[in-house]
Amino acid sequence: MPQQPAAVPGEADPDRPGPVTADDLGLAVRLAVAALVRAPVSAWAARAGSLEWDCWETVEHLSDDLFAYAVQLGPARPPMDGEVPFVWRSLRPGGPANAVHADRAAGTAGLLQVLEACGALLVAMVRTTPPQVRAHHVFGAADPEGFAAMGIVETLVHTHDLAQGLGLDWDPPAGICARVLRRLFPDVPGDAAAPWPALLWATGRTALPGHPRLTDWRWYAAPAPERPRLPQR
Repeated sequence: MPQQPAAVPGEADPDRPGPVTADDLGLAVRLAVAALVRAPVSAWAARAGSLEWDCWETVEHLSDDLFAYAVQLGPARPPMDGEVPFVWRSLRPGGPANAVHADRAAGTAGLLQVLEACGALLVAMVRTTPPQVRAHHVFGAADPEGFAAMGIVETLVHTHDLAQGLGLDWDPPAGICARVLRRLFPDVPGDAAAPWPALLWATGRTALPGHPRLTDWRWYAAPAPERPRLPQR
């Protein structure tokens, strides 16, 4: 069984100060791949949790999310009114509309390599893009930290969906969850739960005591000084 990558010292501390970083994103992707590689080949056609996609399609969708966030930061003048115009298309009715599709002949090892590669693209863009840069996202114009945080949420939450379909355990570091909650979900009650269950609640995956499961949710991609102050849910 592959070993989990070693965590950065202090990584699981939910109170560690500081922004979301490229290191956080890189660790999230490595942990996801280390978990997913344990799944048997026969399981990948299963539906991914509450999603309408199977597990293979969900990894393609996650890879596509990471790729799309990376390319938003790529142009000399990042777009502020839409996405970089790649062609996104579904391979079947109801499937995810992606620019990224893995070659099925490469098997699940190839699929996870696609995920690693797309994650590495976003990590590199977050590391090298000046913090004052902004680029379009439907939930607010984001800086590199915001795109890192969005990539982490996509990775952690879709790996949760995949773990349900593949029969795997998945419990990501509390520190990363706490930092992306602070960065993207300012309206999540601070005392609702530990960071990981709170993130699952914020993304419509579960209920919490006193907080029903959300059927409509969003995050706030713009840096805090550039968005309105929001009431706590």
